[in-house]
Amino acid sequence: MKTKLHMARKEDLPRLTPMVEAFHAEHGIVQDDETRAAALLPLLEGSPLGVIYIVGPRNAPVGYVAISFGWSIEMGGIDGFIDEIWIRPAVRDKGMGSEALSALIPALREAGVAALHLEVDENSSAVSLYERLGFASRERYFLMTADLRRKGQ
Repeated sequence: MKTKLHMARKEDLPRLTPMVEAFHAEHGIVQDDETRAAALLPLLEGSPLGVIYIVGPRNAPVGYVAISFGWSIEMGGIDGFIDEIWIRPAVRDKGMGSEALSALIPALREAGVAALHLEVDENSSAVSLYERLGFASRERYFLMTADLRRKGQ
């Protein structure tokens, strides 16, 4: 594999934050700096609930992959959710995202993760990439979300 992966650490926050901001801007996600840092820091400090991988050289990263962990009775154990994956626009479509996921999937399997989920726009060009990596839509299911930070829910 040409694309390097590094588990992000607290000292990576200054390089990671602008990439997360760029991902959020691309997807219309509004989040203030304090909330973003509060979401990232536990993962960089070793929380068992998730991990962030830096894609590319640690001192000049080209992207990141954030994975959250949970438990699924249906899937028989630990499951992961690719919460965010982002590659710099200037180097997209060169296989770096594919290489990163191709390395992560067997590593997660070996670590005991039973299933890996992701959410993707059904009209996205990324759908074919995810299908090649073994992801499939679940015909009977679609993702629903209750934002528990909002009052009245």
